Amino acid sequence: MNSILSSLITSKTRVKILMRLFLNPERNAYLRELADEFKISTGLVSEELKQLQKAGFLESEKNGRQLHFRANQQHPLYSELNSMVRKALGMDRIIDSIVERLGNLETAYLVGDYAEGKDTGIIDLVLVGAIDQANLADLVAKTEKYIGRKIRTLAVQDEEFESMREMLNRNPILLLWENGK
Repeated sequence: MNSILSSLITSKTRVKILMRLFLNPERNAYLRELADEFKISTGLVSEELKQLQKAGFLESEKNGRQLHFRANQQHPLYSELNSMVRKALGMDRIIDSIVERLGNLETAYLVGDYAEGKDTGIIDLVLVGAIDQANLADLVAKTEKYIGRKIRTLAVQDEEFESMREMLNRNPILLLWENGK
């Protein structure tokens, strides 16, 4: 167990791959896509993908000529890795603060680059419910300082969200929190 964890944190590329694929495990990526995104050689990314797959953390599937990789949700450490990625990106703090202070929040979704697993520094959230806008602005400002990332929010009521759902579903979207769950 200790050797697995030490092998995970010794490589910056490996950490980037884990963050990319474990934040939203429904998404997948292929070698060239990751190399371009991380601005590093395909050889380096390929080696890290092989090591992560060999350890059982990733699954792959051939799609045409490309091999697509995704998080192995059946791996015994999947839940812990997913949790570590969310904590590293500050998602746990964001959700705890939002739920505590925003009034009648029904659901919170992560959209955009972060929903795809890309750490671009701008977190886009869609918040559904009767949201206290004054608390939201204050909360966003404080949380941005704490996590070192920009947060953009869209607060909508149920009906408004339903009318936007089709458009939102065309892009990466990840349910972060749901009332009663």
